[in-house]
Amino acid sequence: MSHFTSMKTRFQNLFYLEKALNKIEIVHERQKKLVSSSDSSAYNINLVIPQQNGYNIEFCWNGQEYELVVDMSYWKQDYPIEIFIDKIAQQYAGEVIIGESKKLGFQPVTYKQNNDGSNTLVLERWNDNK
Repeated sequence: MSHFTSMKTRFQNLFYLEKALNKIEIVHERQKKLVSSSDSSAYNINLVIPQQNGYNIEFCWNGQEYELVVDMSYWKQDYPIEIFIDKIAQQYAGEVIIGESKKLGFQPVTYKQNNDGSNTLVLERWNDNK
């Protein structure tokens, strides 16, 4: 018996979510979904992660964040869902920090993954005020 599960996330930015998925090499595709409203041109962009068994994993926009929607009976990833979400969340956080810091004039100098699974990110910004 299938049972769809929706898990809340903190993923609010499609651009950074896609960058995170690309960085950890999770194949995905965009899917436009018509929003039920009087405006027939209103769409949400969801992300679909295809699985070989045909029961795809989706990140669906709920108006505030991307929820993970999956049928747990057909989960076919290399690791449990908690680790799957943690890997994406860690990469997403790094992408948000880098992207938002660049808007403030910072540039990433180093980004490395440590043996304990954490990441170290060093940013720099030159002060042009003399």
